[in-house]
Amino acid sequence: MFKKLKNKLKDYGIHIDELTHALKGRPIPEWFQNDLKTLKQQIGNDPKYPFGKMWPIYNNRQGQGGVTRGHYFHQDLYVAKLVYRANPVKHLDIGSRIDGFVAHVASFRTIELIDIRPVHNQIDQINFRQADLMQLPNDLINYCDSVSSLNAIEHFGLGRYNDPIDYLGHEKAIKNIAQILKPNGTFYFAVPIGPQRIEFNAHRVFSLAYLNDCLQEEFSIQSFSYVDDSGDFFEEVALTDEVIRSNAGCQFGCGIYTLKKK
Repeated sequence: MFKKLKNKLKDYGIHIDELTHALKGRPIPEWFQNDLKTLKQQIGNDPKYPFGKMWPIYNNRQGQGGVTRGHYFHQDLYVAKLVYRANPVKHLDIGSRIDGFVAHVASFRTIELIDIRPVHNQIDQINFRQADLMQLPNDLINYCDSVSSLNAIEHFGLGRYNDPIDYLGHEKAIKNIAQILKPNGTFYFAVPIGPQRIEFNAHRVFSLAYLNDCLQEEFSIQSFSYVDDSGDFFEEVALTDEVIRSNAGCQFGCGIYTLKKK
């Protein structure tokens, strides 16, 4: 959990390792001092690039050249590819990550986005509307042939995003999405999976048994994929009794469904 927190904080420019290093008064690494000395020697009297504030990054010298694992990386890339292949007439997204999935889709087609929070920037090929999907606007009924909601519905009704507290907010959202879709429309859906619980006020985590029962009231399951607790992706896994019973071996994984409206 601490590793996940560290990675999340990096999205906001907070580097825990560097902060801890500084707060504990640890000496500056020798390699850093040597690199700085070399750079200063190379600069000499050249005025083009004066030094600003020091911003030491100690933890990027080892490891891979980027993050290619985790819930958002895999779900956003995978579902964007599915939308590309399906080429729906109109695609609507509900609350997914704008700088991930929504941006992926906007690179090749127009996407409409609904979120309970405002979005102030105007972005090419992204059409935004602010709305609470626990209260479905009438003009969205039978609206489109393709909907996505990736790591969003687990938050509905928990107040995290200034939404009203509603214990069944997620179920209302799923039923409303069924109304948004035209007959035989496709719903791309992703939420945390594992032993069922509320971790207030961050999110819900859903068991596969619960999701199967809940989703099949309105949809037929076309495929199931998931990201496990280690951040690895498993595509189109059969929902056997063992997979359902064990929640695909996850405590906090990510289940990714392709669904068809009944």
